[in-house]
Amino acid sequence: MKKIHQYMRPLFTKYLALPSDAVHELPRITMIGQIHAYIENHKGISVFTDTELRLRTINGYIQLTGNSFVLKLMLPEEVLLEGKISDVKFIPEKE
Repeated sequence: MKKIHQYMRPLFTKYLALPSDAVHELPRITMIGQIHAYIENHKGISVFTDTELRLRTINGYIQLTGNSFVLKLMLPEEVLLEGKISDVKFIPEKE
């Protein structure tokens, strides 16, 4: 079944004009300067402090570091972070 999904995903994006981030369950990060980050398609919060936010994704983790972090919005697959963001990293899942 998994092979069928892997084969069908490119067809969905090409012929049905679906966005690739939605079909592949990839995270989407929208940033406004260094003060806001809106992250969609995550799988949950792993770490949250006033200096770090780490979110699980389908391929590993997204880590945002900085200071004065506040979660302004938290939904099952969306997060709005406010603060001074100094770094964004993608950390692959260990296999």
